[in-house]
Amino acid sequence: MRVPKPVLGGFLVLALVAAGFYFLVLKNSPAGADDQGQTASDPSTAASSPAGPEQKTEAAPLPVKVAKAFVGDLVMTLKSPGEAYTEKRISMKAEVGGVVKNLYAAEGRHVREGDLLVELDDREYRLSLERLEAQRLRFLSELFLERQFSVAEEPPSQSIMDRLAKAQADYDRVAEGFKGGVASQADLEKCQAALELALIEAGRKKDEVQAATKGLTQAEVDVKLARLNLEKTRIRAPFAGIITDIKLSPKERIEPGRELFTLVDISRIKVRAKVLESEVGKVVAGRSVDLRFSAFPDRTFTGRIEAVSPVIDAEDKTCAVHVAMDNPSEEIKPGMHAEVEFPTEIFTGRLLVPQQAILVRGGRKLVFAVEGDVAKWRYIEVGLENDRFAEVLPGREPGWGVSAGDDVIVEGHITLAHDTKVSIVQ
Repeated sequence: MRVPKPVLGGFLVLALVAAGFYFLVLKNSPAGADDQGQTASDPSTAASSPAGPEQKTEAAPLPVKVAKAFVGDLVMTLKSPGEAYTEKRISMKAEVGGVVKNLYAAEGRHVREGDLLVELDDREYRLSLERLEAQRLRFLSELFLERQFSVAEEPPSQSIMDRLAKAQADYDRVAEGFKGGVASQADLEKCQAALELALIEAGRKKDEVQAATKGLTQAEVDVKLARLNLEKTRIRAPFAGIITDIKLSPKERIEPGRELFTLVDISRIKVRAKVLESEVGKVVAGRSVDLRFSAFPDRTFTGRIEAVSPVIDAEDKTCAVHVAMDNPSEEIKPGMHAEVEFPTEIFTGRLLVPQQAILVRGGRKLVFAVEGDVAKWRYIEVGLENDRFAEVLPGREPGWGVSAGDDVIVEGHITLAHDTKVSIVQ
């Protein structure tokens, strides 16, 4: 019997569908019972299988930094801008003229008191001194010869001695009054002149008068001035310091009054700060202060209030406060800007925590305290505070506040949750 072509086509389609179903479904089905038993008994397979729903993965502790709550003094402060300066700064000038023979000063050189800095050619000054000394010796010789051949004088009369005694008594009385503020300078000079005349009349100043009339006195003065000028050709450091701003060169001729260089001592620095007149009553001389300079933003220096100006500036209504600090390393330079933190009030025996430890959540202040290895938040009530610390008042209910010695978290707690495990790092 001949089967029609449409029927054969239908059988062919069914066969293809059945074959596709076999390969897609039956070949990819789970393993049979024997295969399942083999898989269950394979330890390597069991070890690599994922954990069941009853197993939990424990989170690693979060690293945090802590600080101790402590009982101490809370210092209220006042900040003010200031500028560094030094009082030991002079402009060295030449007192005599001449050619620079040797220049020992150098920019930035440290010198000690008495060190020779400039040496001028002194030949002219030495010759002048020798000439004046010879002239003084001539006058002295003439005076000596006159005294050798002079006739002995008769003693002064009684009336001359009486005038001398009266002049001496008047001078002593006025001098005592001058010391006590009763007599004037003019009265003293008048009595002194009268006493000198009486002494000359009595022959008591015969030697001085003869020396003056012979020119010896003036000659001795001239010698002293020449010797002083000779010494001025050697310019020395008046104090220990640093040389800067040199304005001369070797072999250069300089005139008297010429500016040579600047000598400055910065081993001790002062800072001049301005405080509002409404706050100046809280600034007390002798107290220690903290100084922060723009050149060293991460460092704090210590100074002491040396003086508070007695005058208020009429323009900006501020008062100048002078702070002194040691500067042995010379890292602080005159002219540097500083921020001065003055202590104004000191509150003793307060429970304090660092400001970094305090957070605000839900409008309430809290800190995280570490108990064992867990962070617990503690609500706190803050009292007085400054830039660094805050006072913690006693808790109003159980679980509030902290105690002295508690570890409070200061870093790593911004997004921390209650009862989170933490590990303390240094």
